[in-house]
Amino acid sequence: MSDPFINKVAESGLISLDLAQYIPNNEIVVFDIKPYLFKELILKEKDFRASLATINWVHFENKIVGIFCSTDAIIPMWANMLIVANLSPYAKSVYFGDENKTRELVLLEEIQKIDASSFTDQRVVVKGCGDRPIGESAFIAITQKLRPVVKSIMYGEPCSTVPVYKKK
Repeated sequence: MSDPFINKVAESGLISLDLAQYIPNNEIVVFDIKPYLFKELILKEKDFRASLATINWVHFENKIVGIFCSTDAIIPMWANMLIVANLSPYAKSVYFGDENKTRELVLLEEIQKIDASSFTDQRVVVKGCGDRPIGESAFIAITQKLRPVVKSIMYGEPCSTVPVYKKK
């Protein structure tokens, strides 16, 4: 008989951390300011306020919303604030940015909420690829978050890792 199969990865004590698990399941939508501008280029306060008054904000209920402008227009700060004032009673959260930037900001916020103490003296592998795109800023944030407490940080998959940090 041959020796029993031993899963060395499972016995290694490595903790695999998939950053995608921290992306909320709430729908991410964007609010583009462009359609509310005069000739899709100029913000006229009276017209802008009137346009916002016609929006059924309930459509943003429990969604993560990114505010941006898809045209090269000068948008005064109060315009963004006015949109947020209307969105806040409905949206789960509101950010400034297109869909990708909003997703990135949400993920960074969730990483900051991680209790790093649960990783104390652990060997952590930060998963490198998956079904959902993860930007570089998230990998930077998780490294900064975990480095003070972990024994080591690696990147990749438990069967094939790249060493990033090892406590001396």
